[in-house]
Parts: sequence; C-alpha cells; structure tokens
Amino acid sequence: MTEQLEPMPVDWRRALAVVAHPDDLEYGCAAAVAVWTDDGREVGYLLATRGEAGIDTLEPEKCAPLREREQRASAAVVGVSQVEFLDYRDGVIEYGVELRRDITAAIRRCRPELVVTLNHRDTWGGVAWNTPDHRAVGRATLDAAADAGNRWIFPELAERGLEPWNGVRWVAVAGSATPTHAVDVTAGLERSVRSLLAHRTYIEVLTDQDPEEYCRAFLAGNAEVSGERFGGRPAVTFELFAR
Repeated sequence: MTEQLEPMPVDWRRALAVVAHPDDLEYGCAAAVAVWTDDGREVGYLLATRGEAGIDTLEPEKCAPLREREQRASAAVVGVSQVEFLDYRDGVIEYGVELRRDITAAIRRCRPELVVTLNHRDTWGGVAWNTPDHRAVGRATLDAAADAGNRWIFPELAERGLEPWNGVRWVAVAGSATPTHAVDVTAGLERSVRSLLAHRTYIEVLTDQDPEEYCRAFLAGNAEVSGERFGGRPAVTFELFAR
C-alpha cells in the first residue's frame, strides 16, 4: 500500500517562496499558493535571477525585463503582489556566503513562518540532473532559514535595521522526490494554469503544443499523480523540514 502524505500545516499567516528563476514556482507550486492566498495568508516571492539565460533566441538584456514582467503578472494571478529579484546571473549561481546573506536578509524583511523553495538535490528523483542554480538556491534557502534567527551570523544585517527573525517554523521543498506533505489544490488548479501561461514567451520556445493545452496537461497530470497519495484529491507535494 502506498504511504499517504500528511496535510501541510495551516497554522501560519506569512510565507516566503525562494527560487532561482521565473516559472520555477509556476510548474506546480503556484496551485498551492493560490489556495493559501484564498485563505487570507500572505505569500511573497524572492527570485535569485530574472531568467535572462532561459531563451536561446533572445539576448539576456532583452530577455530579463520581459521575464520579470511575466513573473509579476504570473504571481498576481495567484494573489501574490510582493515579488523581489536579487539580480544574480542566470545559470551561474554559486552556493556561498553572499547568497545565504541575501536570502537571510529577505527572510528578516518578510518575517515568514513558512519558507518554500525548490528541489535542492542533485537530481530530479534520480532520473534527470538538476541545474546548478536550483541546487545552490535551494540549499542556501534551507541554511538561511536558520541564519535569519542568529544575530551573530551576518551582524551587518542588524546594522541595516534587519533584526534577527527566529520565527521560521518550516521549510517546504517543492519538487522533492521524497515528499512528506501535500496541499489539496482543487480550488487553485485552474489559476495555476493561468499563472504558468503568463510565462508565454518562455513556454512558446519550450513546446510546439498549444500553450494552454501544454500547461493544463502538465499541471493537471502532476496534480493527479500526486493525489494518489493524498486521498485521490489533486495535490501539490512538499518535503517538509521543521525547525
């Protein structure tokens, strides 16, 4: 018998989602975000890059502002208005102190109880190699969730008025091959399709399919598969780390 997933915690008011690129959150996680914002919770997005290296036919200096606009529009569809970019260079992010510091600063500004990030492991379930950007940002986010509460790590942040925040209770990793929890996204699935569709410029170079058909099939298919471990309900899954 397949082990069932636990429901995600609901006793929180504010979350911060930290990922590497525009569209990282829209390939599944945005359906959960839509459910959360419907319930009156506040969710902010922090992106390390503007995804400027993601479209081969478009120069980075032209691609970056386009993908930023699409990301802001995409976030608005699921009720997110706070979208911040760190301006790391797409494709060559390195895990290190600078990245940890920047994410720590964002956590201290936002003061979330829940932090969300993307798969930080080497592979996607042992099948496909993960990208350096995803690995670096995911790992740095897990570390920054603890760094945010320690005043002796990055004391310069307190000097800038960013006092320690020890209120992060969980870090939830989306796209994990070993999920532990899930969200019923029945109410958010349709908006997640529209949210992914907002990245139309990027999607149109990924597939020859009709963009809406592609987005709907991808998101609904994943939600259905995930739902097999969540009472048959369409679901988005997370590996939850408690702090």
